Amino acid sequence: MAKMMMMLALCVLLPAVINAGRPMSRPFRLEGRVYCDTCRAGFETSATTYIPRATVRVECKDKEQKLLYSMDGTTDSTGTYHILVNEEHGADEICDVVLVSSPMGGCMTADPSRNRARVVLTSYNGIVSDKRFANAMGFMRDEIMSGCTTLLQSLMEEEN
Repeated sequence: MAKMMMMLALCVLLPAVINAGRPMSRPFRLEGRVYCDTCRAGFETSATTYIPRATVRVECKDKEQKLLYSMDGTTDSTGTYHILVNEEHGADEICDVVLVSSPMGGCMTADPSRNRARVVLTSYNGIVSDKRFANAMGFMRDEIMSGCTTLLQSLMEEEN
């Protein structure tokens, strides 16, 4: 019985304890963009503008939805955020980037279908790079911008 407990400690517990207490030597570099959906189309168009100084948050939760990790970030002048995550978040955690706020007046309502992006923050999945990219997330403009009807019609024609 004692040998079995020793093997358990060596094989399972010891590596977990060592990795948990040590920051990663190369943190994950998470990147994504935040936009204003000027046409309220539900996706990016040529009329889309990107939002500087928007706030986003990385959240990692366990299977019971208990928050285990949270870090905020802010977009730069191009609407792009860069967040360093210095922890491993393995298969037992679900990580999302979520919209927090927009400083752009008239474009402060998060699009319910584009208000979060799932991200993989583990190095135990075959991805060699430490860069992680999140899908773009968007806020919707209160009033549809002029010219959007024509733009959306041209997109529909191109699809056919």
